[in-house]
Amino acid sequence: MRSKILRTTIFTLHRWLGLFAGLILVIVGITGSLLVFRQEWDDWLVRWRFGTVAAATPPLDIQLLVATVKTTYANVQGAIPSYVSIPTNPATPYTIGLQIGEIYREVFVNPVTNKILGDRQWETSIVGRLFEIHIRILSGDTGAIVVGIAALLLLILSITGLFLWPGWRNFISGFKIKFKAHPKRTNFDIHKVTGIITIAFLAMIAFTGFCWNFHAQSEPIIHALTNSPPPPTPVSKPIAGKTALPLNTLLQAANTALPGTRTTFISIPNQPTSAWMSIQVFPTESVEAARQTRIYLDRYSGKVLYLKDARKASLGDRILNWFHPLHYGTFGGLLTRILYVFVGLAPVVLLSTGLVMWKHRQKVKT
Repeated sequence: MRSKILRTTIFTLHRWLGLFAGLILVIVGITGSLLVFRQEWDDWLVRWRFGTVAAATPPLDIQLLVATVKTTYANVQGAIPSYVSIPTNPATPYTIGLQIGEIYREVFVNPVTNKILGDRQWETSIVGRLFEIHIRILSGDTGAIVVGIAALLLLILSITGLFLWPGWRNFISGFKIKFKAHPKRTNFDIHKVTGIITIAFLAMIAFTGFCWNFHAQSEPIIHALTNSPPPPTPVSKPIAGKTALPLNTLLQAANTALPGTRTTFISIPNQPTSAWMSIQVFPTESVEAARQTRIYLDRYSGKVLYLKDARKASLGDRILNWFHPLHYGTFGGLLTRILYVFVGLAPVVLLSTGLVMWKHRQKVKT
């Protein structure tokens, strides 16, 4: 009797949470599917719109590229170079980010000829729009909270769905879809099979998405639970009468600190006490796997303030480092990324079949 009451309670919770959060999860899921291969298709769009680079020719000095952008956009009030992104595809132009107030403009530069190929506003680009929908449903900080809560509800839906899966009584039937049965039964079978096949991936996506949207709360908790020291806040110490070191000097210091690595991203600080930061990739690592290997330098002395080496990270940082590959499906290479495209579409199937089941129940009641 108690087990029946428990199952009914969990079923009711599962149904109403699905109906409540379903539409948001569909939107986030579809945009997530489109973002799985965002780097590849966005690089293609950049090359198609702005041109390609002669990959066989060595690139020019990064400091020279930044200086050219700064000079070219000197008439744009408040435009400050804030970062340099070095693509993995050598035929793709470098991206130098300009911060103009709260807006970011991406300037694409040919690193071989030092020619500015054009620019676009990140927020209005296709990939930028998709990110804003996926993370905030175009609603700013409030949207980020809503999406974070929806992710938590998806995690609960995954747990309750696993409990309700009929395969616990008959394992084989839990994976069967009876297409020749009554449409009501076929609809139920599609719902249960779609759910059980994608449940582990949806749970990982839900958990990491929730933690990201509430990172200010989740990261300290993860560090505390794993007894891992929280990362420090690197701060540069201005020296009286001395300007910040040149970009090339800082880049050389970063490469010296981690020899044999390749720089993929450089953050250019604009506040006197802000630290200079670069993301480095080891030869044996993919760019996606090495996103968390970072070096923070004092921009006046070149001293290493903090070295975040993904290979030697604490347990808490290793868990956080796994969030990106688990959320975007990069942990298994091309195969899992293709799988994640379909996983992102699972909420569409689950919501539509769930609505059909709910509609049938409403008819029975009336």
